[in-house]
Amino acid sequence: MSVGKEHQYQVAVRWTGDRGSGTSHYRHYGRDHLITSAGRPEIPGSADPAFRGDTDRWNPEQFLLTSLSQCHLLWYLHLAAQAGIVVVEYSDDALGVMFEDAVGGGGQFASVTLRPSVVVAKAWMIDRAVKLHGEVGVKCFIARSVNFPVHHQPTVTAAG
Repeated sequence: MSVGKEHQYQVAVRWTGDRGSGTSHYRHYGRDHLITSAGRPEIPGSADPAFRGDTDRWNPEQFLLTSLSQCHLLWYLHLAAQAGIVVVEYSDDALGVMFEDAVGGGGQFASVTLRPSVVVAKAWMIDRAVKLHGEVGVKCFIARSVNFPVHHQPTVTAAG
């Protein structure tokens, strides 16, 4: 891999879950935190509810899945524009599968399946639009950075 231009990203994560006794016991502290970055709205974060988190807040596993889905979307739209494929609608119902270790409390994602539903302007664009999903994986910065497979199950239809 040749290295080109460097990009840096910065976020701040601040824990807000101290209930008065810090981390004196596993059940005595909240997992709530705030995610911020200059000039952007705060994002309320927590742990997955399976790990004593708040169901009303975003968790890291959702963010990982979201990052993969967003990256795929943005590269797909770019490649479609370059190929003359006019995308008029796009949504994704992504699914991530994570396993906890039986011993030790760790775990990892085993796979992610992106299930984009795309509407293109003309029927003749459908076949090429489907193929473009396979080209995204070599471009998407996030998909190239994870150590598990990212599958694609696209559905492409024509408007009207």
